[in-house]
Amino acid sequence: MLSKQVTALNEDIKSDFRKTLDAIYRNESRRLLATLIRLPGDFDLAEESMHDAFAAAQTQWQRDGIPDNPRAWLVSTGRFKGIDHLGRNVRFVALPDDFDNYLETGSLDTDAEDIEDDRLRLIFTCCHPSLSSDAQVALTLREVCGLTTEEIAHAFLLAPTTVAQRIVRAKGKIRDAHIPYEVPAQEYLPDRLDPVLQVVYQVFNEGYSASTGKELIRHDFSGEAIRLGRLLIELLPEETEVSGLLALMLLHDSRRVTRTSPDGDLILLEEQDRSLWNRQQIAEGSALIKRPFSSHSIGPYTLQAAIAVVHAEASSANETDWTEIVGLYDLLLHANNSPVVELNRAVAVAMRDEPEAGLALIDAILSRGELRDYHMAHSTRADFYHRLGRNRQAKAAYQQALSLTRQEPKRRFLERRLAELKK
Repeated sequence: MLSKQVTALNEDIKSDFRKTLDAIYRNESRRLLATLIRLPGDFDLAEESMHDAFAAAQTQWQRDGIPDNPRAWLVSTGRFKGIDHLGRNVRFVALPDDFDNYLETGSLDTDAEDIEDDRLRLIFTCCHPSLSSDAQVALTLREVCGLTTEEIAHAFLLAPTTVAQRIVRAKGKIRDAHIPYEVPAQEYLPDRLDPVLQVVYQVFNEGYSASTGKELIRHDFSGEAIRLGRLLIELLPEETEVSGLLALMLLHDSRRVTRTSPDGDLILLEEQDRSLWNRQQIAEGSALIKRPFSSHSIGPYTLQAAIAVVHAEASSANETDWTEIVGLYDLLLHANNSPVVELNRAVAVAMRDEPEAGLALIDAILSRGELRDYHMAHSTRADFYHRLGRNRQAKAAYQQALSLTRQEPKRRFLERRLAELKK
């Protein structure tokens, strides 16, 4: 009897350790990778060293206990694993100028601020103008955020093989062109900013509405994007679109706790308990867009943030100023003429006028061959059909949306809608 209790206790200890190690990996792996890349300047070597460090941690920490500073332990172990790899391949790699010092001291010349900014360095390296814009976003989402190739492909409605090829080519370009691992000098920052903002927003979106998996929200991603947004504001305080992006992320994140039920099911905006929205984030986001509007320097992120403010100011869905939202979407279309913006505008038009008006706008988008593989276009269309009492067409559109959705809470939501139509 006692032996069974001891065995069960050991299994519980092992399970707790695995959960702790998994949590450390989720929280620290991308920061660790960003720091390790600074040694050889090689993405693949850094990633191999990172995985070696976690493998060592799994063995040593289970035996000796988790250290007081797991990140420092992982950085040190990962760097020495990198040295081992470099030593075995010394004929084939170019070593950094201060590598001799690294061998003697175990660390490159750096300070706490350098370590903290490693992920910002990594973003600017991944978003270097020598790379195509598509490659910039794919590489950063993969290396900075740890998204899988499949997740990135789904976010951009692409084949996984296409995304994988972009990432491999981008890594090769960085290596062969000796693209520096650094934040650009001040005079070059504005020109380098647009792709960085795009990447940060893609990171946030993956956290705000995960492309795949059992959970709708991945707060680690959205929280990291907001942290990067704050870093960018410190770096570029005069760039109004940085303020706009941070405002947009804060305003969307303010609704996080109301977007899912206790069981993890999706709750639509119109059904959310607005009393639970984070008013501190709403106030900060609203304040951030005042300067862009006062200076008439209004870009796409600022306009999207302004739309989010209108939603936040309404005490209920019925009191939302849809006329103002449609007007803001009109401005946004001039700044960013994309089919997704058109789709969102169609929703606002339907709410201001009638579902038939929104349906006509979506049908026009689909007739051009755009958004046919985007589940939101079909689920929105289905909702309009349902409101119009055209249930047969609503059912077909919901089924089409369901066939394109890999995110479990969204699938459950669509399945509930279909079940309601059968009643």
